Amino acid sequence: MLDGWFQWFIVFWVFFLITMLSIGGYFMFRKFLKRLPKEDGKSILDWQDHYIQKSRHLWDQQQKDLLEDLVSPVPELFRDVAREKIAGKIGELALQEKAPFITQDHVIRGYILATPKRDHKFLIKHLKEKQINYQMYKAMF
Repeated sequence: MLDGWFQWFIVFWVFFLITMLSIGGYFMFRKFLKRLPKEDGKSILDWQDHYIQKSRHLWDQQQKDLLEDLVSPVPELFRDVAREKIAGKIGELALQEKAPFITQDHVIRGYILATPKRDHKFLIKHLKEKQINYQMYKAMF
């Protein structure tokens, strides 16, 4: 039979591997659910890509830079996913309003709608640093 420290080493690795596989499986399952088609035949990610493609011509460099600033605190590994999710929501807002171009207002509202509440603290801090009035968005926070 196994004795002492080697037995504990094996037990530790069994629990460690089960935990890591569970965490990875959870995130893979979430991605799978986002790819499932809804009633209209398109998935959440399909609509996100659609809004990004349809609104691509509405972006100017200043709004792209603002979006890049807003996603800068996101870890590098997840930054592309966050940028696409927020850009999709911004594009959706702009297309629904039939806007001729994407404004700072679209970027801020899109960020608020696309991100969880815990990320809104960073947005408020960033808007204060840039001296942008955020009082009209308070109801959205």
